[in-house]
Amino acid sequence: ISILVHGLSKAGKSTFVASAPKPLLYIDIEGGSRFLPFTKIDWDPMTSAPPVYDGTWDTAVITVETAEQVKQAYAWLNSGQHPFVSVAIDSISILQQLMIDEISARQQMQTQDWGVILRDFIGMTRDFHNLTAHRTRPMQAVLFVAMSRDGDNGKMKPFAQGQSSVRLPYIVDVLAAAEVVEWTDPATATIHSAYRLTTGPHPRYETGERVGRRIPAYIDDPTVPAI
Repeated sequence: ISILVHGLSKAGKSTFVASAPKPLLYIDIEGGSRFLPFTKIDWDPMTSAPPVYDGTWDTAVITVETAEQVKQAYAWLNSGQHPFVSVAIDSISILQQLMIDEISARQQMQTQDWGVILRDFIGMTRDFHNLTAHRTRPMQAVLFVAMSRDGDNGKMKPFAQGQSSVRLPYIVDVLAAAEVVEWTDPATATIHSAYRLTTGPHPRYETGERVGRRIPAYIDDPTVPAI
C-alpha cells in the first residue's frame, strides 16, 4: 500500500510513518529522525550498498542533502538488492523545494524550469509508489509525508508547488490527514487527546482512498500495521 499523510506541524505524521513494518528505509529530508522511536543505522546511498539486516537495527536513515541521494535510494530499491520491506519519505514538500533550489540555484525560477520540476517530482513520487508492485521485491508500505496548505475548495491539501499539488493525491492508494483531536469526558470533565489519522470524509482536510473501504474512516493513535 502507498499512503500520503499530510497535516499541520506536530500532528504525528512522522511518528505514524516510523511505525511502518521493519526493516524500514527512512528518507529524512526534514532532520527529525533523531527523535523517532526506532533503532537506526545511517546509510548514504551515494557511497555504499544498502546495509545488511543483522538484527542490530530496524531502520536505515538517509539524511538527505541533495535530491540525487533520493534518486539513488530509489535505484537501490528498484534493483531489488536490499533488505527493506517499507520506505518513507519525510517530507515530499521539502523534497520538492530542494529540487527547486537545485535547478534554480536559489534564483527566480524560469517558466521552463517549472516543467522540469513537475516531470521530475511527480515522476519520482510515482516511481516510489510503483515499488508496491515491484516484480521481485514488492514493498509492503510506501509512505509519503507532506505539509498541508489551504486548497481552492476550502479544505487543506498536501503542500506542493505548481501543478504538482493537483497531481500528487492521485498517485497514492490512500490520502490521509493527521491531526490532534481533543474531547472532554462529561462525567469527569477530564480532557482527553489523541493523534488521529483520517482517510474518510473530513470537513477540513482533503482525504480519500482507493482500497475499497478496507480501512476505517479514521484511526486514533494510528500505526501503519493497523492500516
